[in-house]
Amino acid sequence: MLSYVVSLGLPDSDAQLVAVVVAIRAARGGVGNLTGTDLSTLRLSDARGAVDALRALGWQVDDALFDGDDPATPVPVTVPDLAREADRPLPFGKNVRSRVSGWTTRALSAKPVKKLPPAARLAGLFLAAHSTSALHGQIPPDLPEACRAALPDLLRKGFLAELSEGRCRLDPAVRHLSGLRRPTEEERAAEPAKAEGKTVPPRMPEFQFDAAAWSAWKTAATPALRRHVETVEYCAMCALEPGRVAEAFMGRVRPQFFPKWIKDAYGDWKDSHPDRGPQAAEFTVTFRAEHGHGPSYNQLCSGMGWGVNRSVRGFIVQRLLANEWLMDTSPVPWTLRPGRAAQDQGIALPKARSSTVAAHVGP
Repeated sequence: MLSYVVSLGLPDSDAQLVAVVVAIRAARGGVGNLTGTDLSTLRLSDARGAVDALRALGWQVDDALFDGDDPATPVPVTVPDLAREADRPLPFGKNVRSRVSGWTTRALSAKPVKKLPPAARLAGLFLAAHSTSALHGQIPPDLPEACRAALPDLLRKGFLAELSEGRCRLDPAVRHLSGLRRPTEEERAAEPAKAEGKTVPPRMPEFQFDAAAWSAWKTAATPALRRHVETVEYCAMCALEPGRVAEAFMGRVRPQFFPKWIKDAYGDWKDSHPDRGPQAAEFTVTFRAEHGHGPSYNQLCSGMGWGVNRSVRGFIVQRLLANEWLMDTSPVPWTLRPGRAAQDQGIALPKARSSTVAAHVGP
């Protein structure tokens, strides 16, 4: 994705940063949503100039992005290169696209870089993407010159722990952003062996999908709940099987029990994810703008790049809910959104998307 954006020949880091955000959102169908709030969050020196540079490439951006009544209203941006059927530059599957989109959002909002100029934040994306899970990084040859000049800022702000000619090392504070570059032989020899983690037996299938029963369940639901169900069921971005959606809504809600090993695993995990609350809340806002509904627990954790097993994921989300970084309309699935703690920091859903599921009728 980053190499594709660099190949566009855009004039500056402002335009490149906007292109990164739009490209990953448009990777699957050629159209990605962007809001005026997105542009403000990117802290560009010349937002209109950046958009004009994209328009010069043929990207179609409506003036409502700047002149609309509500800066939080999504505006579709069409990218012709990504809309074509063959030889698409970013041939991502939906799961990869979602994970990369979430990673991009987290990396740009990471505490060490969120207030730095666009060139430094773009450099942070490049170095994180070109790092191993053990934080060893390589400075890629296609790194833009403006980003190369900003590397000392990343070291000064604590995004990097080390910086040398052609190499770097991410600071442990941003370990969660490190990419999956394959380590060199030298790096592999220096990495400690990974401890074997606990595994959870796969869940046995119990739910049997019945199309007629599912249709009857939706007919009996309240209008608000049915609208939410069908938003999920017919979401082109998620493209979920009807049986999976039906099971989530109709299946029996079971009490959750988290054994000590899960809580211990969470304790170890949270130390390397200090900004998990705000970042998760921001992810739900971005996800809703793209999908029209909130993420599931797994979609949240996958999009955030939290590589832990299913049981630990559930406990992570429960802690985010308990600490009011997130809220949901329990037990209705796909309703995660920013909670009170996130709203106090200005992380909230756009007014245009403030409607929630008001009631729930059990199966």
